[in-house]
Amino acid sequence: MNLKLTLIAGAFALATAAGASSASAGTCIGVCGSLGPDGVVTSPPAGGPGYGYVTTSGGIDGVGQTPLGGGINGSEFHTDTFSAKAGDDLQFYFNYVTSDGAEFADYSFAELLTSTSTHVAWLFTARTTPSGDTSPGFGLETNDSTLTPLTSPIIGGGPFWSPLGDDSGSCFDEGCGYTGWIRSDYTVADAGDYILRLGVTNALDHAYDSGLAYAGANIGGVVIPTSSGAPEPATWAMMLMGFFGLGAMLRGRKPVAA
Repeated sequence: MNLKLTLIAGAFALATAAGASSASAGTCIGVCGSLGPDGVVTSPPAGGPGYGYVTTSGGIDGVGQTPLGGGINGSEFHTDTFSAKAGDDLQFYFNYVTSDGAEFADYSFAELLTSTSTHVAWLFTARTTPSGDTSPGFGLETNDSTLTPLTSPIIGGGPFWSPLGDDSGSCFDEGCGYTGWIRSDYTVADAGDYILRLGVTNALDHAYDSGLAYAGANIGGVVIPTSSGAPEPATWAMMLMGFFGLGAMLRGRKPVAA
C-alpha cells in the first residue's frame, strides 16, 4: 500500500473511532456538535473559545431547509425554549463555511420561532455565491435582523474545517470559502417564549459539504445555551481526507481551483 492509500485508510479508521457528536443544550436533527478554533473557523468574538456547529456532512435528507430554499440533505439545531421581554435584543454570531460553489449553491440560516414553532423572524440567511454578499442568500428569505459587518463577501478558497468531513480543504468552483464571524442583532417585539433554529443544507446534491458555526447567543444579555459544552479536538483525519480530495473521488464531482 502506498503512502497516500495508507494515510487515507488511517483517516477512515480515526473518523470511525471518533464517531458523531450531538449537542445536548437543545435538539439536534442530523449532525451537530461543538469545537474550539479549528481550520478557518477561529475563536468567536463572544462566547468563545468554543462554538456550536451544524453540518451537511452526514446530514439527513429534507432537514436544515427554509421554505424558499428547499434542498437535498442537511442538519439543524433547535435551542431549548427561552424567555424574552418586549424590546430585548437577540444577538449571536455566525460563520458560514462551504466547500461548494458555482451553480451548486448551498445555504444556511437562523430562524426565530415561538415556543409552539410558529415563525417569527429570519435572523439571517446565507448562500454560496462567487461575488457579492452571501447574506441575505439569493433566492432565500430576507434578513429581519441587522448584521455587523453589513457586507458579507465570501473569503474564497477550499476551507479546512473538521465538520466538513472528507470535504475539508476541498473546493468546487467559485463561491467556496467562509464568511468569517458575523453578528446578528434582532429586537424582539413581543414578550414570550421562543426557540432559536439554526440550519444548513446541501442545495442540489450530496457532494461538497457546507456547515454553520455559531456562538455567543444571548437574549437581553442572558446567555442562550447552544452547544454540548467542552469543545471537541480538531479531527485531523477529516483534514487528511480533504487534502487528498477523497470526497470528490467518492461522489463524482471533481474539485476546481478556487
